[in-house]
Amino acid sequence: MDKYTDLIHQTFDFPTDEFQVENNELLFNGIPLMDIIKKYGTPLKLTYLPKISSQIQKAKLIFKESIEKLNYNGTYTYCYCTKASHFSFVMEEALKNDIHIETSSGYDIQIVRALHAKGKIDKNIYIICNGFKRERYREWISDLINDGFVNCMPILDHLGEIEYYKENVHVKTKLGIRLAADEEPKFEFYTSRLGVRYNDVIDLYEQQIKNDPKFELKMLHYFINTGIKDTSYYWSELSRFIRKYCELKRHCPELDTVDIGGGFPIKTSIQADYDYRYMTEEILRTFKRICAEEGVPEPNIFSEFGIFTVGESAANIYSILDEKLQNDKELWYMIDGSFITNLPDAWALNQRWPLLAVNHWDKEYRKIQLGGMTCDSQDYYNSEMHSFQVFLPKIPKKEPLYIGFFHTGAYQEQLSGYGGIKHCLIPSPQHILVDRDENGEIKTWQFAPEQTPESMLKILGYQI
Repeated sequence: MDKYTDLIHQTFDFPTDEFQVENNELLFNGIPLMDIIKKYGTPLKLTYLPKISSQIQKAKLIFKESIEKLNYNGTYTYCYCTKASHFSFVMEEALKNDIHIETSSGYDIQIVRALHAKGKIDKNIYIICNGFKRERYREWISDLINDGFVNCMPILDHLGEIEYYKENVHVKTKLGIRLAADEEPKFEFYTSRLGVRYNDVIDLYEQQIKNDPKFELKMLHYFINTGIKDTSYYWSELSRFIRKYCELKRHCPELDTVDIGGGFPIKTSIQADYDYRYMTEEILRTFKRICAEEGVPEPNIFSEFGIFTVGESAANIYSILDEKLQNDKELWYMIDGSFITNLPDAWALNQRWPLLAVNHWDKEYRKIQLGGMTCDSQDYYNSEMHSFQVFLPKIPKKEPLYIGFFHTGAYQEQLSGYGGIKHCLIPSPQHILVDRDENGEIKTWQFAPEQTPESMLKILGYQI
């Protein structure tokens, strides 16, 4: 019977820049995963910090070269969308690359304060403040602006938001407006709950911003949930947005920047299937074409990539505890973790990630279902992006089988409530950070141990 290594090589163009195999054991970005497992055990979350920087540099280079190729007359600015992962090690690695920040809640502003106190940012950094804002968020934004963060920019999400800044901001302030995009036709409702209606934008500027010397409208913000994809829906919404920008620009000469939001995807299978350069060039061409038709200068462009920045930097590693044959053909491998609690998008959104065996590539493979440790019937994983089934090596008698889910760096800890109470009290796994020293040698350390029962008992009120 064919071995697992035969299956992978037949299915994919393997090895890749990211995945290699030596002595029937998997390497991830050159990291011998079995060495990590032997040192720390499983389950574990692993974050490879250099991948964050390489992703940022990749996007910045593509935009730079595309702008030069197309003779685009605006600049490009890279922002990191903090909600993808708020961890300090993510923020500090990203900030090594001359980037800026997009926020979505009041507590993000306290992260900005902490980064400034540590000398990681200065007061000239762009802070793009998005979201529907409760008073505390608006208060902390106002405090930043009054304290000299000259590029802290509230993005108005509804018509009444500006009233707070009129009363509480005391210095010249840059503003943006988010437009409420139409959702994809198959979505449950028609227009996004976030942003200002297209028909209200001109009146908002004319009545509340234009004649107030304290405010300067600089940015129009665009975002759709499906991300930057080569679909008629995306191009139609982008074109509609650009024409509204051109219309507003005629009323507001100081308006010179657009934010195209987030949306560069990551690989959900081993093989790349997205042409970043083509999409970037088409976005720029669309701006150039419509701005030329409308007789308006091409705007500067911001993006706020979150998943793209941090997603491919991480992996979740599990051991297979045992196997269970539940009927004549359904064989279950039980992992020492939970999909619901560790990888909630697998349960909530049917998200798929690259899944590979870490060891035993020389063993025969079999079709299996993966089961998590909670008692919930939805705690399973039984299909991959390229296939409606999962294949893994047979479990040998003496050495455990280890598996990895890759590109899990965005949103999973935030959605699962890192350090909190999980379904069936499944603990948060230990978190291991991986970097390279000045000689390129791998170094690892434990950011956080596995969640303890004492921490859970305290949260639940059993311990003071």
